[in-house]
Amino acid sequence: VQLQASGGGLVQAGGSLRLSCAASGRTFSSYGMGWFRQAPGKQRELVATITRGGSTNYADSVKGRFTISRDNAKNTVYLQMNGLKPEDTAVYYCAALDGYTWVWGQGTLVTVSS
Repeated sequence: VQLQASGGGLVQAGGSLRLSCAASGRTFSSYGMGWFRQAPGKQRELVATITRGGSTNYADSVKGRFTISRDNAKNTVYLQMNGLKPEDTAVYYCAALDGYTWVWGQGTLVTVSS
């Protein structure tokens, strides 16, 4: 599977962005999908995941603000981010769970100004 993320940018605190990740290759619907992020000087961390069946899971830091969703007809996973905070600034990566291995796409930069 190949993944292409988009939708990052500069936004003021309290604003919203929607990230998209388009997948190509093997059947998209067969993958669990996730969004991760890496802030400068920090390790990559899990933001949200969505299973093949649509069950979701979120990091505590984004619960109630971010929503992950998928459209299998469009081979795309989304991350709706509301109430953005400066600490959400990071490169965001989408990933597909292939068995027990995450397959990464390239990142998209989200910058939240205070």
